[in-house]
Amino acid sequence: MAHGHTMPLLDLSKALCCRGLTVTIITTPLNVPDITSKVSKHPQISLRVLPFPRVPDLPEGCENTAHLPSPDLIFPFFRATKMLQQPFEGVLREMFENGCLPICVISDFFLEWTLDSCRLFGIPRFASHGMGVLPMAVLKAMHMQGLSSIMAISNSDHVKFPQLNLPFAFVKGDVPDTIQKGDDEDPWNRFITEVDKADVSSAGLIVNSFEELEGEYLATLESFLENKANAWCVGPLLLVNNRVETGGIDLKNQSCPYIDWLDKQPVQNAVIYVSFGTQFHVSDAQMDEIAMGLEMAGQPFVWVVRSTKWSPPEGWEERVNERGLVARDWVDQRSILAHPSTGGFLTHCGWNSVLESLSSGVPLLAWPMGAEQGLNAKYVVEGMGAGILIPQERKRMETKEIKVIGHDVICDGVKELMAGERGRRARERARELGVMARQAVEKGGSSDRKLDELIESLTGRDKKGV
Repeated sequence: MAHGHTMPLLDLSKALCCRGLTVTIITTPLNVPDITSKVSKHPQISLRVLPFPRVPDLPEGCENTAHLPSPDLIFPFFRATKMLQQPFEGVLREMFENGCLPICVISDFFLEWTLDSCRLFGIPRFASHGMGVLPMAVLKAMHMQGLSSIMAISNSDHVKFPQLNLPFAFVKGDVPDTIQKGDDEDPWNRFITEVDKADVSSAGLIVNSFEELEGEYLATLESFLENKANAWCVGPLLLVNNRVETGGIDLKNQSCPYIDWLDKQPVQNAVIYVSFGTQFHVSDAQMDEIAMGLEMAGQPFVWVVRSTKWSPPEGWEERVNERGLVARDWVDQRSILAHPSTGGFLTHCGWNSVLESLSSGVPLLAWPMGAEQGLNAKYVVEGMGAGILIPQERKRMETKEIKVIGHDVICDGVKELMAGERGRRARERARELGVMARQAVEKGGSSDRKLDELIESLTGRDKKGV
């Protein structure tokens, strides 16, 4: 129950409906409005709503990671979702009694308990991941190697995985912060290990990626799975959704301030889009540096600011004037990246953002904030050649123990991406990958075929829905 995890699942739901299946989405009350707004045109999709558990250490009204007032509450949030198991099994039991068990359950990978529930009824459980093939394979190789042995080395030491030929150097400092919590007995690490065990024991993985991008790592990822299970690359799911809904993103019929502003830009590919997703807090000190860096770079920009409290430095808005647009409300990121005026993306490198940018042929200025984003950033820059990495150590300032990247570093990165030679090469590569991505989801493309094969493998059973 996080926006970045939900969006691909909704895209997949609509694609399944267009192939003649019915879909039941199981969620909680406060997540219903957002889901309904995206699937209301599809009568084959229905919702079942389960009350979210009340737990003492989680404020009321926190039914999505975007609702959490502090990142420290993420573990209590995950513990609370475990209490949904019995109500979920009640839904499956009702389906069983009505003679309409689903042909499978597609579950977010963090909801590892759904595997036991599905086994009770003999239903295949597929795990849906918010990661690509290579980052997922790296994490599974880490679990196989043992987290404690990796955590024992120094941050600069290289980590080797016999199963993987990585396109970049991987050091202990690249280990995602989601598993840098201690040794194998740490409660968080025990939870992550259980998630991994459920993954490899499932009927398969649903991966939001495409074979032309990550096919060389697919066999390695599948080697970690039990019972010869498959990892099904059926993405980019946002492009699948575009085919289902409109045949493409229709920018001409969208009327909103940021699209109107982009329409007025005199030069194509000149605007840099800046957004760091919904999960990560950016300090006021860092926001000031971003503002000054964008001003110094002299490049037109659209900047999505999530903080409701931050105010720009005095006089900054007058100085950037019409050259920049600050958006504080929700924006349709896919439409911004698809706009011909957009030529670069300063991003935290969440996998959805990576795919959305590449699908539009837009190169990335990678600034990973946490989770597996450091892996994604290295992969984009060194493996794909479709981006530039913001230096994480050069000219850093220390402010109240919060590491802040200076405005000069941000300025240099923006200039290089938008007007430098490395940026030019990254843009060419991003465009090539964008063409491949669109071909993958077209009729007969690799992802289109894989989705057909997945459905065929399931509908051989005597059941009627998904």
